[in-house]
Amino acid sequence: MQGYSVRRARTSDVPRIQALVEPLIQEGILLGKDRVVFYEAVQEFRVAEDAEGRLIGCGALHVMWEDLAEVRTLAVSADWLGHGVGHALLDRLEADARELGLSRLFCLTFEVPFFSRHGFVDMGSETVDPAVYAELVRSHDEGVAEFLDLARVKPNTLGNTRMVKRLA
Repeated sequence: MQGYSVRRARTSDVPRIQALVEPLIQEGILLGKDRVVFYEAVQEFRVAEDAEGRLIGCGALHVMWEDLAEVRTLAVSADWLGHGVGHALLDRLEADARELGLSRLFCLTFEVPFFSRHGFVDMGSETVDPAVYAELVRSHDEGVAEFLDLARVKPNTLGNTRMVKRLA
């Protein structure tokens, strides 16, 4: 038995999500977010909890375009690394993406080997159709700017790899 389960996040999980990602923010692995941002996006999150109900992982799926979403804030408690929690969360987010009719997933990550094992590849200089670019560039969302590799988010992307996965 795996000893944990994955479910949709609730508003009561937000303080625990924030506490879970805080060490990763301090290490410069994730970008910090205000609590209000987590509440605004709570419906995008899935969480993993152990048998005692402790939150041990989280991840979000943020739709960016008709065929594209970003995997965001994927984090696992240090005590649970290597137990399949991240894999279970990513599998659930991919299932959610398929249910929404999406065909591509994007992530900006330092964890290249992890995402590579799940079929993500370095997107290099891949671009989108100019008409789609013109629409996406209007977004105020930092993740969209990172996907487009806009100059204003370069400090956020230093050392990270922009990766994409095409869903079957």
